[in-house]
Amino acid sequence: MNKDLKKKKIEHWKVVTLLLIAYDFLAVAVSYFAALWIRFDCRFSGIEPHYLEAYYHTILIYAGFCVVVFWFMRLYKSIWRFASYTELLRVLLATMVTGTVHVLATGFGMRMPVSYFVFGILIQFCLILGIRFSYRFVLLLRGRRNTEAAEKKVLLIGAGSAGQMIYRDIKGARETNETVACFIDDNPNKWGRYIDNVPVFGGRERILEAVDKFGIEKIYVAIPSAKPEDKREILRICNETACELMNLPGMYQLYTGEVSVSKMKPVQIEDLLGRDPIKPDMEDVFEYISGKVVLITGVGSIGSELARQIASHHPKHLILFDIYENNAYDIQLELKKKYPELKLDTIIGSVRDSRKIFKVFEVYRPEIVYHAAAHKHVPLMEDSPCEAIKNNAMGTYKTAYAAMVHNCKRFVLISTDKAVNPTNIMGASKRLCEMIIQAFDAKIKEGKAHEIPQLFTHGMDEVITAPEVIEALKITQTEFVAVRFGNVLGSNGSVVPLFKKQIEAGGPVTVTHPDIIRYFMTIPEAVSLVLLAGTYANGGEIFVLDMGEPVKIDTLARNLIRLSGYTPDVDIKLEYTGLRSGEKLFEEKLMAEEGLKKTKNELIHIGCPIPFDIEEFLEQLDALLEAAYKNKEDMRERVQKVVPTYHPA
Repeated sequence: MNKDLKKKKIEHWKVVTLLLIAYDFLAVAVSYFAALWIRFDCRFSGIEPHYLEAYYHTILIYAGFCVVVFWFMRLYKSIWRFASYTELLRVLLATMVTGTVHVLATGFGMRMPVSYFVFGILIQFCLILGIRFSYRFVLLLRGRRNTEAAEKKVLLIGAGSAGQMIYRDIKGARETNETVACFIDDNPNKWGRYIDNVPVFGGRERILEAVDKFGIEKIYVAIPSAKPEDKREILRICNETACELMNLPGMYQLYTGEVSVSKMKPVQIEDLLGRDPIKPDMEDVFEYISGKVVLITGVGSIGSELARQIASHHPKHLILFDIYENNAYDIQLELKKKYPELKLDTIIGSVRDSRKIFKVFEVYRPEIVYHAAAHKHVPLMEDSPCEAIKNNAMGTYKTAYAAMVHNCKRFVLISTDKAVNPTNIMGASKRLCEMIIQAFDAKIKEGKAHEIPQLFTHGMDEVITAPEVIEALKITQTEFVAVRFGNVLGSNGSVVPLFKKQIEAGGPVTVTHPDIIRYFMTIPEAVSLVLLAGTYANGGEIFVLDMGEPVKIDTLARNLIRLSGYTPDVDIKLEYTGLRSGEKLFEEKLMAEEGLKKTKNELIHIGCPIPFDIEEFLEQLDALLEAAYKNKEDMRERVQKVVPTYHPA
């Protein structure tokens, strides 16, 4: 019985259609009566009887005819809550068709005043259209009243092409529950004017005022063509508010027409660094890497970005080598998807394993090596100094030796500014790495590479003493260089991911010291300059990357808190924990004794190597590595004897 009731129940849209038909019939009749009434000075008694009689004879037939025409023109099948330009045209066409037929049909039988037809057609059009669009208008008003209180007020910075595209996108996407309250633009000609009833409030100096006045909760920055310094200043002003901050990355989206809310990205901490982003010319890299076999050891944050950029420069073969399978697997999947034609091999192994690393060089014969495999976490290495020496120094020694034996063309060591006057064992171990590649390079240039001892070869005496290996070492031309840079934003172990986790947890954000400063680069910037420096190598250099002015970690933390929509020291507390073991207040980019030479790229410099006794160093290194494998507790004192600039904190 319930099923029968459901079948008999008339659907809502059919009820609406019946009501619209009745309304249209009545509206047509009223339209032409009103036309007669207006024609005779709005006095019913003034209407001449024969005109009134003609109206009575024709109007019911005409009204019925109109309903039929409206039906065939689908005026009863539209969803009027979404009525638009198409429905307007259909109503206009239907009115013109019915009006024309009415004029012709009435004209043959009896003569009516011209104004009767003119006013009748106009009033009919208004009544037929009005009821339909008024339905949509009422729904919009009701929806606006229901959501107005919950809508997030948005400030749009940029009243140009990009800003207007973003505005239209926000306005059209009601599900975002956002409404643009005002625009900010530095062009005085736009101030005080309106874009679709939204005011252009003023220039950047009025951002804070606009946020307070309009109750802004979110800011969209849509100024892709602005100068970097202007954009950075605007972002800094916005960062003083508690608003969520979104940024349109650049001109590319404007040129391609891809300007929409979905293309906006949260403002990153690197957007607030005190310098322009580094955009080096990579043409030399393209020419150098194209068609070559490249090996990357260690595919963490730096190694994986190296892999991405190298893969885009068409190497003949790319080999990834790492002990940690998760990193290797992730970057392998990414590169295979993006570069399906790339010849790629991913190998799991340790740079501390002589046999494994020799096998990799023997099988793949890499021409260029980027050695990024290393332990980099300062506090952890302070707790395990022997591991820092085993992995960083020993791993570099074994990989460099294998490269030299197999006549690799170039070996690029990824170093750090912590190797300069190190106060921690991690920095000291990286300084050892620099000294190792400088010693190897000097021996090659003297033609004495075969005299370099192979340390801890896991029973490989028969390999390294083979005649072909000795001969290979006598003629090897491998160029060894190091590239030194500071902290990398977003890399594994950097402060930014740590700060973000602390902010998500509600704080506190921990900073070791209010005055601690560091040099910072983004991962793509650092890797681009590493690749460029690698093309300038002649052997033995330590390349120093220009990272601009150093940044206070305290300022970095406060900016990140603001970017997350909180107020420092109010919503999220900052705590100063004191310098950690081995940590300095600031990092130098090179030692004072090294000096500095220019390259053809103003962002890359060469630190002149500090002379040291290579024979003595290699002997000390042998003893040092033996002590590391025996896990001696006096490792810091031993390292200090080999690295004179190391002064444990």
